[in-house]
Amino acid sequence: MNRVTVGIIGAGRIGKLHVDHLLLIPQIKIKAVSDIEVSHLQEWAESRGIPVLTTNYQDLLADSEIDAVFICSPTTTHAQIIKEAALAKKNIFCEKPVSFSVEETMDALEAVEENGVQLQVGFNRRFDRNFKRVHDLVQHGEIGQPHILKITSRDPEPPSLEYVRTSGGLFMDMMIHDFDMARYLLNSEVVEVSAHGTNLLDPAIGEAGDIDTAIVTLKFANGALGVIDNSRQAVYGYDQRVEVFGTKGTAMADNCRSTTVEVSTREGVSKDKPLYFFLERYTQAYIEEVTQFAKTISEGHEVSCTGRDGLQAERIAKAAKESLLKGCPVKLDHSNQEITLNS
Repeated sequence: MNRVTVGIIGAGRIGKLHVDHLLLIPQIKIKAVSDIEVSHLQEWAESRGIPVLTTNYQDLLADSEIDAVFICSPTTTHAQIIKEAALAKKNIFCEKPVSFSVEETMDALEAVEENGVQLQVGFNRRFDRNFKRVHDLVQHGEIGQPHILKITSRDPEPPSLEYVRTSGGLFMDMMIHDFDMARYLLNSEVVEVSAHGTNLLDPAIGEAGDIDTAIVTLKFANGALGVIDNSRQAVYGYDQRVEVFGTKGTAMADNCRSTTVEVSTREGVSKDKPLYFFLERYTQAYIEEVTQFAKTISEGHEVSCTGRDGLQAERIAKAAKESLLKGCPVKLDHSNQEITLNS
């Protein structure tokens, strides 16, 4: 793999996470990090051998040595930075979602296409080895024609109210991962969405305009049905499970635990709780996604999780919110990228 020089835009938790994972790849050089405030980052950058810190992300775009940028800034900035990065001929890794607006996302993707650069969206769960194994089994026909998809995704505790107010809502912030996973596992577009949601954990989340508990049902173009359940609080840990049921059988991926030991005694049967936090659960997936991005850029291949994948997940999220507000199913028309209410 040829050497790839990258810059990181946004040095919050996810930006720093990507830095540490990129440092594991010998062919990657991190030249610069930008953030709105960098004075507190000096020691951190020095410890990781990053020579350039700047408050202006456009410095990274103007640097001819930088081959690719990682956009880890707030979602409201993503689309504009993507367009500027594409114009500067930089390859792009962007955290999800691309934006909170389907129209803005489509504009950004148009800029990417016009300038001939690569854009990978950060749906890291595609790179989880367990979910990928389910995907491969489905694609190879091992379970026959898929009929039912089930996805469970429950956080160990709710986010802060400050985060809730700027997150874009549960469907766009949390369940968007599951919408992408649904398309990935079944290799089929979602054509209808029906959503139900409520507040069962904290009324303040509702006062902030969001929900904390939701169930969404999906209809796919290939005839399969799907159901996704989300909760902002699972007291036993980070609950992440998928199942695809088909004509020849079923493929399931269970929770990851610190050990696989199961203890059986007269009093009962016990095993370890699921891993508690997403950084624990998906460490290897995060590493694999940036490794694959770097390899793609180095070797000139197309990324495996494209801007279109990001767009389609956003469209499903938007349809779910529409369904929740209107109290009826919402159809997705893939012929013209528009969302229309089911009559």
